[in-house]
Amino acid sequence: MLTRLDLRGSHPSTAELRRLLPRGGTDIDSVTPTVAPIVDAVRARGAAAALEYGARFDGCTPPSAPSVRVPRDVVDAAVDTLDPAVVAALRDAVGRVRAFHSAQVPTDTRVEVAPGGVVTERWIPVRRVGLYVPGGQAVYPSSVVMNAVPAQEAGVEQLVVASPPQADNDGWPHPTVLAACSILGVDEVWAVGGAQAVALLAHGGAPGEEELEPVDMVTGPGNVYVTAAKRLCRGTVGIDAEAGPTEIAVLADATADPVAVAYDLISQAEHDVMAASVLITDSEELADAVDREVAARHGRTLNADRVREALTGPQSGIVLVDDTDAAVRVADAYAAEHLEVQTADARAVAARVTNAGAVFVGPDSPVPLGDYAAGSNHVLPTSGSARHSSGLSTHTFLRSVHVVDYDRDALAAVADTVTTLAAAERLPAHGEAVRARFAGTGEEDL
Repeated sequence: MLTRLDLRGSHPSTAELRRLLPRGGTDIDSVTPTVAPIVDAVRARGAAAALEYGARFDGCTPPSAPSVRVPRDVVDAAVDTLDPAVVAALRDAVGRVRAFHSAQVPTDTRVEVAPGGVVTERWIPVRRVGLYVPGGQAVYPSSVVMNAVPAQEAGVEQLVVASPPQADNDGWPHPTVLAACSILGVDEVWAVGGAQAVALLAHGGAPGEEELEPVDMVTGPGNVYVTAAKRLCRGTVGIDAEAGPTEIAVLADATADPVAVAYDLISQAEHDVMAASVLITDSEELADAVDREVAARHGRTLNADRVREALTGPQSGIVLVDDTDAAVRVADAYAAEHLEVQTADARAVAARVTNAGAVFVGPDSPVPLGDYAAGSNHVLPTSGSARHSSGLSTHTFLRSVHVVDYDRDALAAVADTVTTLAAAERLPAHGEAVRARFAGTGEEDL
């Protein structure tokens, strides 16, 4: 069922591996001409334009129209509509994610680089953040948790969750999403989705819509139209990343359980028909067994058609390699959003991997654990960007500001260095700005 790439006996370069390995992706440029008019309309007309596009794409508008804000009582009432087991699971997940992300908060650093010359690094939270939570094929209260908790731990002052209105829910976002907002204390929720949501978060309401204040940053996953809107609004606001379809790579040897590996590949494939599921192994026997199990089991899931399309697409497959060293090299070239290591001595093998959004060690740390309640974040770099980028964390919502505090003697001591380098760069006014401070004081020769 899964296509195979046999690299045994060959030694491809990193460049060759990047070309050869299964890889999905989205063509953001192809949808930009569709998204740009939406962004322009929302920038000009605010919520009115966003609601028009919502009626067209979502098939409904919220009962609060012409406002997109979901009343606080509607948000809080959603908790009572859920199975108590779901509420308990959400609270458990929040506690685990908060425990990990609270430990990420950095401390300010103060360094006296010379007598009287102090440079301090301050960490300051972004003031107002928009968190996008998609609707569509699935329901994502976990995205509320993964975006809101690190923002809260960073000290973000104001959070806005935007999620599409749904005809099946009286024009409000899904009640499970609203309940997650209530549990987390997020009381500003906008019933707006898609590219128009990103544009409204970035630009805020039109004149007369003062309740819709623009945000400083937009985070959260979404489809290619949401990603294109984030690209177009980048600069007006900060964004976390241009996320592509989800992906999993499983680095496994003959000791792995083929049934567990098969289910892990299937689990990511149910997200999206473009989701990527890749097995990297030096065991042909395991490859055969996993392929059989995937073929036998994928049809039993609720989302069988979606899973089948994803698993048989060019972005998914099995990569056969000579040994563990080669497997690690392939995994680093692939740079998966999620990488599972299911080998003998999995911890040692996992420690050798350098490129992955998140690494899941051993058979008892599957990716679905990280999707919900491991404590880690599930908003991770995709499409190979784990080679250079990190996933969402508390750090995402913090800005590093350098504070320079020199006294007169410290400035005098470094004046020659500044003026010499300024002259070397043919920017003499930089040096003169320092020298001017000592003119007429008897300190001109410093």
